Amino acid sequence: MANNIESKLPATGVSIFTEMSQLANQYNAINLSQGFPEFDTPGPLKDYLKSYVQQGLNQYAPSIGMPQLLEQIRSLIEYHYAAQVSTSSITVTSGATEALWVAIQTLVRAGDEVIVFDPAYDSYEPAINLAGGSCIHIPLTKKDYSIDWQVVESRITQHTRAIIINSPHNPTGTLLSTDDLQQLTRLANKYDFYVISDEVYEFITFDQHQHESVLKYPDLFKRSFVVSSFGKTFHATGWKLGYCVAPEALSDEFRKIHQYVTFSSFTPAQLAVASMLENEPQHVLGLKSFYQQKRDLLVESLQGSRFQILPCLGTYFLLVDYSELSELSDKDFCYWLTKTVKVAAIPLSPFCENQSGSKIIRLCFAKNNDTIKEAAHRLCQLSK
Repeated sequence: MANNIESKLPATGVSIFTEMSQLANQYNAINLSQGFPEFDTPGPLKDYLKSYVQQGLNQYAPSIGMPQLLEQIRSLIEYHYAAQVSTSSITVTSGATEALWVAIQTLVRAGDEVIVFDPAYDSYEPAINLAGGSCIHIPLTKKDYSIDWQVVESRITQHTRAIIINSPHNPTGTLLSTDDLQQLTRLANKYDFYVISDEVYEFITFDQHQHESVLKYPDLFKRSFVVSSFGKTFHATGWKLGYCVAPEALSDEFRKIHQYVTFSSFTPAQLAVASMLENEPQHVLGLKSFYQQKRDLLVESLQGSRFQILPCLGTYFLLVDYSELSELSDKDFCYWLTKTVKVAAIPLSPFCENQSGSKIIRLCFAKNNDTIKEAAHRLCQLSK
């Protein structure tokens, strides 16, 4: 019996991100698959971290987060979204994935349904299943990866507990609009469900487009958990530092579970990020132009290829259509690309309940410019 445990996630294996990164390492390929920056964290942030470690601030932080960081998050939200939240509505977590998991466990009970939009980030469904709920997949429109709210309303039932949204959206690079948030508010009020808003790429938008945070919509925020990530903002994904913002009553329930998951997050990193937010505000303000230059470089460098480049308004991912190049499935094409062309990408199908027919792959451009140019050069050779 000890060797025959019944799996709680029988359909879940190694994530596609781990799979493709391992393959990239095996074949010495340029890794445009897993979404982590190739470049280092900002120098001042590392200096702050070193200073706090050397000061001996290495013990447990308060479970909800260091007061200095909570205050800086409150100020950040006020500055960017003109929203007033109390520090008692903010909880620091060990990465956005923990925040998402805890928010789902806080809300979902046996028999509940949670609506997600495909392509959807792969951590949502396992967390819903572990809470005893079921995941209701609604595909984004094929034309522009937008949400058809009439379809959404038709799928809402008496068991609908929550809807998870993600903007800027991984993997499509699309943004939700003011109208989208208004439609969501209308449905949430009409049918009385909760919202989990995954906003980890909130500061990475392009072409003068603005991120529409749930925090800007008080009538929606009152029933929402908003999740963000310092790993994405400060090129420090390995620090696993994120946060969740929710009304105080929801935060109280969130914290009951959070304290038994990680209890608290890395103390010196919390203090370092707080100092960075207070003393180096230009970093957050500069993210849009920093990543837009990289997106534009990848798009320009792929102009000579036979890939069809899809629009990208946010995140550090670009979708491309390879249907002119191959009849292989997207996963098989990514395997072939890694082994033969020595460029690793992510197939779109693992983000979807219906995994057939996709000829779309995702490229990460959070890389040094030389890496982007070399990867694009190799991909353009497929046209010759």
